[in-house]
Amino acid sequence: MPTYQYACNDCGEQLEVVQKFSDDALTVCPSCQGNLRKVFSAVGIVFKGSGFYRTDNRSSSTSSSAPAGKPAESKPAESSKPAESAPAPAAASN
Repeated sequence: MPTYQYACNDCGEQLEVVQKFSDDALTVCPSCQGNLRKVFSAVGIVFKGSGFYRTDNRSSSTSSSAPAGKPAESKPAESSKPAESAPAPAAASN
C-alpha cells in the first residue's frame, strides 16, 4: 500500500498516511480540524540489475564501427534445408 503525505492549510502540520488506492483522500486535519491537502513530490527510481542499459544485450564480438543507433548490416543466413525438387512422376498403372 502506498504512503501519502498530507499538509494542513491552517496549522501547517505534515503527516504521512498509509492508504489503499481505493481509499478516499483525507480532508480534515487530526490536530486542528483544518483543511488537509495532498503533498506531491518527485519519486526517485533506481534501475538495478541487467537489462536496463543499452550495452547489456550486446555481445562482445559486436564491432564499434557501426554508428550509434544504427544496427550493423549482416548477410542473410543460408538455409540448412536442401533445395526441394519437383516430385517424381507417378508410375502409370495399366
